[in-house]
Amino acid sequence: MPRGRPRAYTEVEIMQRKIDKYFKECEEKCQPYTVTGLCIALDICRDTLSEYMKNEEFSDTIKKAKLKVENYLERHLITDSSTTGIIFNLKNNFGWSDKQQIEHSGNVNNPFSELSTEELRQLIENDK
Repeated sequence: MPRGRPRAYTEVEIMQRKIDKYFKECEEKCQPYTVTGLCIALDICRDTLSEYMKNEEFSDTIKKAKLKVENYLERHLITDSSTTGIIFNLKNNFGWSDKQQIEHSGNVNNPFSELSTEELRQLIENDK
């Protein structure tokens, strides 16, 4: 016996029509695309949107809609002078991050690697 609330959408086509309507209305009203707005248009919460993304049948539809929102934000990141909110949104909704990755290759030459702890202590004593 199934548990919980029944799914809001059982057909991808119906969801896609609502998604298309959301983006069209945003364009007509000169409003930004947002994940929250998308959820409101679909009458579902963010958690439910995430659950639909896990469903093979709906995954591609949701991913493409989120990609359209991300593209909108990314374009405005380039053209707008105030980017803090856009950066915040991209980090929290689309996995962007401020991190540097430093790769190191090659061998580390440690001339003391073969010495015992006692030998290292003796070297320190002798250096005093």
